[in-house]
Amino acid sequence: MASAITSWSEENFSCSICLDVFSSPVSTPCGHNFCRTCITKYWDGQVKYKCPVCNELFHTRPDLRVNTLLSELATQIRTNLQVEEQPCVEPAEVPCDVCTGTQLKAVKSCLVCLISYCQTHLEPHQRVAGLKKHRLVEPIDHLEDRICVKHNQLLELFCQTEQVSVCQICTETDHKSHPVVPLKEEYEVKTAQLGKIEAEVPQMIWERKLKIKEIKDTVDMSKKDADREIADGGQVFIALIGCVEKCQDDFNQTVKEKLISTEKQAEDLIKELEQEIEDLTNRCSEVKQLSYIKDHLYFLEAFISLKNPPPTRDWTTVEVRPPSYVGTLRRSLDQLEETLNMEMKKLCNDAELKRVQQYEVDVTLDPDTAQPRLILSEDGKQVHDGGVVNKLPDNPNRFTQYIHVLTGQSFSSGSFYFEVQVKDKTAWCLGVARESIDRKGKIIVTPETGYWTLYHDKDGFVFRDKPAVRLPLRAELQKVGVFVDYDEGLVSFYDVEARVHIYSATGCTFSDSLYPILCPGYCYNGDKNSAPLIITPVNQTD
Repeated sequence: MASAITSWSEENFSCSICLDVFSSPVSTPCGHNFCRTCITKYWDGQVKYKCPVCNELFHTRPDLRVNTLLSELATQIRTNLQVEEQPCVEPAEVPCDVCTGTQLKAVKSCLVCLISYCQTHLEPHQRVAGLKKHRLVEPIDHLEDRICVKHNQLLELFCQTEQVSVCQICTETDHKSHPVVPLKEEYEVKTAQLGKIEAEVPQMIWERKLKIKEIKDTVDMSKKDADREIADGGQVFIALIGCVEKCQDDFNQTVKEKLISTEKQAEDLIKELEQEIEDLTNRCSEVKQLSYIKDHLYFLEAFISLKNPPPTRDWTTVEVRPPSYVGTLRRSLDQLEETLNMEMKKLCNDAELKRVQQYEVDVTLDPDTAQPRLILSEDGKQVHDGGVVNKLPDNPNRFTQYIHVLTGQSFSSGSFYFEVQVKDKTAWCLGVARESIDRKGKIIVTPETGYWTLYHDKDGFVFRDKPAVRLPLRAELQKVGVFVDYDEGLVSFYDVEARVHIYSATGCTFSDSLYPILCPGYCYNGDKNSAPLIITPVNQTD
């Protein structure tokens, strides 16, 4: 029967009045079928009763009875049509738990049955009296997970204290004193939070990608620094190897010279001995010939004519002493040590200065910070004492007593380096200072007050600290290099021309931005300190 029904089209079971599948179909005496409601309404508006299809006229209104077989067939067709019209479940939708084969979209979920139904399978809940009492809600996926295991009730509320979903009975028992809200309300709150997180996460991802790039750049820079350091170190070791080889050559030469001197002494003595041997041999020959003469007269005449014996040395005290090499190697090694120390210091200073010069920065003096006696060049690279106090606008950044001036550039991380010419000056001070230093009135210039400076005058060379660090005077100091590693807390000073490290302050604490600071020293009438301090570009070929 089912296969036969499915082979017929919908038109075979359609009412010719409403054009829909029969509902309570009835048959007229002429054999045509209509919905009871359709034919009843049709005849209610007619005076004569006739068939709407064949127009056969009936003298009396026919007594219509439901066509049982056709009614069952029409119901089956209508059910099939409803199933076909219902949408199949999409991935994000709740499926019907009753459908077999192709699952349809659920339209309701029953909290009693714990089952979700499509429109077709929901029909008993809309018709059967006992099922009508069941509580139906909008479709819920995995309905069994949404039921309170303790009270068998729908989890409709959210406990804000314990951050868990609860049912209505839970709020009256275990969560009685806890604040609870509907799931939808908490959902909206959490959704808003999620939106904020979604907005923040891309920024966090970007920041971390930026940090990765920063780390990779640091590694790349470290590799370049390592390569440069290896190259510089290689040159240093080659130079030191050269010193060792020269010392070895000098040592060998010293030993060889001692050996040659001994050999020369021995050779001269041997020559002298050989000469004496030759002379004595000749005399021996003469004496022997004289011994052959038996005639007394001839013998006496020949004896008188015999030459006096040649002078000879007393060889019993003569000896060739082997040269002593004791101490030769030690003296050579001592000389090597001294040479290596000087060479290492020179080479390390040169390599170190080259390295810090890589961090050169271009700085200019800030006129708004200059003490009123100071005269700055137009390009902001030179400063000297003008000898008189100029009238300048009152500026909170200006020094009022000590003739100091800061640069317009500051640094709060990383490393930086600059050079200042101090040629022809008898007094000066330079270094770096914190932004927060006191610039008014008398100032105690130490690291504790925010100053890291090198000072020079007729009394000596000093790093200003508490206590002050006295340093050896440097002859003909012309240019000073200042290097700062903010992150490492390091301030170093260099004699640029001599390529020598002067002094380093280590373990410094920098709490805010650092400014290069210059003080050209006072210049009085006839004073030799009139030359300016000059910020110069770095020349790494010096």
